[in-house]
Amino acid sequence: MIRRHQSRPLAIAGVALTLTAGVALGTGAQRPAPAPTPAPSIATVASDVTLVAYSTPREAYAELIPLFQATPAGQGVTFSESYAASGDQSRAVQAGLPADVVALALSPDIERLVEPGIVAADWDENPYGGIIHDSVVVFVVRPGNPKNIRSWDDLIRDDVTVITPNPITSGGAQWNILAAYQAQIDAGKTEAEAIAYLGELAANVAVWDPSARDALNTFLQAGQGDVLIGYENEAIFAQQAGQPLEYVVPDNTLLIENAIATTLTGDAPEAAKAFVDFAYTPEAQAVYGRHGFRPVVPEVLAQFPDFQTPTTLATVNGDLGGWGEARPRFFDADTGIMAQIFANMGIQP
Repeated sequence: MIRRHQSRPLAIAGVALTLTAGVALGTGAQRPAPAPTPAPSIATVASDVTLVAYSTPREAYAELIPLFQATPAGQGVTFSESYAASGDQSRAVQAGLPADVVALALSPDIERLVEPGIVAADWDENPYGGIIHDSVVVFVVRPGNPKNIRSWDDLIRDDVTVITPNPITSGGAQWNILAAYQAQIDAGKTEAEAIAYLGELAANVAVWDPSARDALNTFLQAGQGDVLIGYENEAIFAQQAGQPLEYVVPDNTLLIENAIATTLTGDAPEAAKAFVDFAYTPEAQAVYGRHGFRPVVPEVLAQFPDFQTPTTLATVNGDLGGWGEARPRFFDADTGIMAQIFANMGIQP
């Protein structure tokens, strides 16, 4: 497997893909084991923690929160929860939506909250760079993969219809678009050719849903599209729910890194910190793993030996100049590459 320079150590592994209702999941090189996470401090008074998260990990938190409440640190702590598209959630918190913990699809959605003083500037200074779980971009297909969709080239065929969220509102879609672009670069194409590919891909998209979960519902419940570009963990979630689908890990794909932080403006800072600390414990990381996310703690990742290893795994920091460069270039609502593609198609993002 080809690996590039990354901002934090990575543990991902591989076995051959099994495209059945069973989840194909592999071991590989792991992050150096960091110092053990300190035990969360015990909450001394009852607190209500407001968790503002992107839509995809809702079910993981439904399991994780009661486990935290059963610990000494979680006694007496209640939760208010909000789930929606990552970018929308970030902007809502910036505009005043109360939050003690923000768990979002990508780091820039948390970085946006640093300048207004909602999140501390050092929010990502832990052994995992503020990342709470990983995933990879995959192709979700119909049972039996009737269109034989295996590669990024297949997504621009005339007989293929694609579903992916709107990259202006959805962090999940931004991972998808960057994965599509970088796969072209990895295949030896020029930047201009890679951008042209994005235009061809966009022309094959039937629905631009506002969030990754909405796109999954469009594909599964509404039955639209031949392929959904999405998170590996979303495909696993759907399989676990008995949905008839398979998924393909393309040879060239992108590492998805999902972030978490406490806020400086919440009403329950001690309980919020205790909850985030708990989220890095082996027990909590195993919850993420059971819900299809790749744990960031190496010894927990080793308990899930079937996560696959792509041939080429790109990263935003190692291949696309980091989010500070990639996000405005591709996703600025007025001047970004995708905004220009939408304008050429007559689409209002």
